[in-house]
Amino acid sequence: MSRQNYTFTSESVSEGHPDKVCDRISDAVLDAFLNEEPEARVACETFATTNRVVIGGEVGLSDQDKLHDYMGRIDEIARACVKDIGYEQDKFHHETVEVTNLLHEQSAHIAQGVDAAADKDEGAGDQGIMFGYATTETPALMPAPIQYSHAILRRLAEVRKNGNEPALGPDAKSQLSVVYRDGKPVSVSSIVLSTQHLDEALSSDDIRAIVEPYIRETLPEGWLSNETEWHVNPTGKFVIGGPDGDAGLTGRKIIVDTYGGAAPHGGGAFSGKDPTKVDRSAAYAARYLAKNVVAAGMAERCTIQLSYAIGVSKPLSIYADTHGTGQVSDAEIEKAVGQVMDLTPRGIRQHLELNKPIYQRTAAYGHFGREPDADGGFSWERTDLADALKAAV
Repeated sequence: MSRQNYTFTSESVSEGHPDKVCDRISDAVLDAFLNEEPEARVACETFATTNRVVIGGEVGLSDQDKLHDYMGRIDEIARACVKDIGYEQDKFHHETVEVTNLLHEQSAHIAQGVDAAADKDEGAGDQGIMFGYATTETPALMPAPIQYSHAILRRLAEVRKNGNEPALGPDAKSQLSVVYRDGKPVSVSSIVLSTQHLDEALSSDDIRAIVEPYIRETLPEGWLSNETEWHVNPTGKFVIGGPDGDAGLTGRKIIVDTYGGAAPHGGGAFSGKDPTKVDRSAAYAARYLAKNVVAAGMAERCTIQLSYAIGVSKPLSIYADTHGTGQVSDAEIEKAVGQVMDLTPRGIRQHLELNKPIYQRTAAYGHFGREPDADGGFSWERTDLADALKAAV
């Protein structure tokens, strides 16, 4: 039987964190190509450091003339991301940062394979395993530590950008240690919050005075007490932030992007990859299935694993684990999820409508636990499959 009383910790990082700057640019490039052509192929990586952004990888459109036109927009796309995040530092400024575009056309051999698959059963682009997870411990059916770590940083970004807290900078990290009793989150034993600030005269106590009201309004009532330990900017000043303070790279925050360590991870990053890549699309599908299992009342917790082989369309395996909370057997859930959703790469993209420019918004504050958008963003957070799952068991 799993432990019922414990403390679990997860962290989040803000949109101004160096790695998240890179995730944002990579996904903005992806969105630009998908906006031009829903079947565009993109594998975009970004590296950022002092006064420099380097973008590389491969892209493919059916119209090569349009591809060359879009190559000329990469500089503009990168600068727009840096500007929106809020970087205007001497050594990392959206107007003066040097952007190097090393993107190139997709390999002709790969393109041939993609084109050949267009009218038949499309195989997975690579082997791999993907996990999805859901739990009843928060309204979004996400683990509490990562969900509220994200929420704190999103709130601080809001008040920074709307001008209410102009002293805050874009780069920040949060970390929550959440106490569980009888398997339920009940309190926070410690908070770690490090945020860039633009006024060098501000002390750690000054920063705590700024951020504490927003943290208190974000966390559930009663979770903070006199026993909660606070560590706000524990190293002191944090003025130089972002890629000027530490280099960034696409795909280095995969635990932040998913479940904060509360569930397994298959190892594949998401940002910069078009939805034909099962690293991304099948991880979204696994979350969608796990969330719908929990939303259907079939379990309080659910982990779904999918596995794929390159060139093979159907998943090699479907695994479900309800961690002892299932109202039906895990084997029945495995059978049901395979019946109610086409889990081929093309089937996932069609069911979740993934061939849309909806990815830039996923690059910070988590790919999961978000509200579905009217334009199809975060479609994998819908719970519209719950009735079909119940009917299938």
